[in-house]
Amino acid sequence: MNFGGFVSLSTIDWRGKAVCTLFLRGCPLRCTYCHNESIQTGEDLRDIGEITEMIKTSSPFISGVVFSGGEPTGQKDALIALARYAKKINLEVGIQTNGFFPETLEALISEGLVDKVAIDYKSTWEGYSGTTGGYRPAAKDNYDRNVLKSIGICKKAWENKTLAEFEVVFTIFYENREYIRQISEKIGDVPLVLQQGEHKIASMHSADPEMTNGEYICKKQNEQNKHPPLRLKEIKDIADTLKKTVRIRTRDIGEISYNWRHIL
Repeated sequence: MNFGGFVSLSTIDWRGKAVCTLFLRGCPLRCTYCHNESIQTGEDLRDIGEITEMIKTSSPFISGVVFSGGEPTGQKDALIALARYAKKINLEVGIQTNGFFPETLEALISEGLVDKVAIDYKSTWEGYSGTTGGYRPAAKDNYDRNVLKSIGICKKAWENKTLAEFEVVFTIFYENREYIRQISEKIGDVPLVLQQGEHKIASMHSADPEMTNGEYICKKQNEQNKHPPLRLKEIKDIADTLKKTVRIRTRDIGEISYNWRHIL
């Protein structure tokens, strides 16, 4: 498998659980706010046996394994093999995905290999439909179709109780807040998490030959400073328009359940 990283013990990647988190390298998208930009591309091939040994070492201290990325569902065979191993040693399995590969999710669910799926839904603003800036051409036409198929697969399994936990995560910025209601209506009655977004400088190198890297960084920082992360009140105001209970996740407060201006 193409390895991205491993956290032996985490209490933040699965609500209410202690887990280990395995990052699989490679992703078809290029979100500029990605916290794992370094593993969007590249290659670090490892034997499955080496990875299962990592999971085994953590197993006395955890109740589950979270597979993240990159995009873990892009490595279907490796992910299924690792999920089978986790189940074999009585660990729950969680998947953090952008939903680009619905056939992988369908295979995992049909075999009973996954307990939680969190789909990080990308809006058009985040750039998946772009043809510049390093986005893969495949993402342009396929993402919206694929993510809706992934949501449909997971929603059906969740309603049938063959998938214990399911949520759609929307990383919210000033620039994409207008898409929230539209996406909420599109995905229907599924658990929704509004996650406070924080801008990152997508590249430390200038694409303009007449601009130094330092000038480029200053320019990007000035652009980003125009719209700092949305405050909790601003996210609550947006949540109020959805007329349903959501979870709100921010750096300062962690995660809360919220409905109609009341913290639950």
